[in-house]
Amino acid sequence: MGECLGLRWGSVDLDASTLAVERVIIEVNGHLFDKPYPKSAKSRRTVPLAPFLQQALHRHRELVAHSSDDRVFTNYEGGSMLRSNFRRQIWRPSLVRAGLLGQVVEVGPFQFCATWSDREDVEWSAEFTTEREAVDCVATKAAGGLRFHDLRHCYATWLVSGGVPVNIVQAVMGHEQASTTLNRYTHTPADFHESVRSVFGGSADDQR
Repeated sequence: MGECLGLRWGSVDLDASTLAVERVIIEVNGHLFDKPYPKSAKSRRTVPLAPFLQQALHRHRELVAHSSDDRVFTNYEGGSMLRSNFRRQIWRPSLVRAGLLGQVVEVGPFQFCATWSDREDVEWSAEFTTEREAVDCVATKAAGGLRFHDLRHCYATWLVSGGVPVNIVQAVMGHEQASTTLNRYTHTPADFHESVRSVFGGSADDQR
């Protein structure tokens, strides 16, 4: 998260579809500090942008107010954002709207039903007159949910599963050791049986 908050538009090249990770924002006791370098030499890196992300950044640059210090991601006033505010105001509501945390269903005109589970896996529900109120309720009260940092795990796993060599995944992740990439940030995909079979001539159906 610190690398995202520290990103400046001067480090983003949308024409070349790359961004440079050169600085981070660290948060200590609710105070933000701009650190002009990541935690290690390997962390300073250039990352290729997927086409969908390049398009999203184009739209983002057009929609958001320009920050005085050229930050890509800011709070509503154009300053740096606290992690707690990002989690509460943006991340958790986004999970609800994406169907990854609880559920919000429109059940009538100006009537939205919010459903969520607590830490004891007990299901709760409530009705609201606006979709935003329903989403905020689920985002606040639902237990669990994907963490923002989990996106790094997903990214590394997708790259390795897609056949990208580990040394390249290590480079774009900014890890000092390839073992960190493999041991901590990659996970076995559910369909690994078919992946293994395909190396030796296709799936089980192909052999029949």
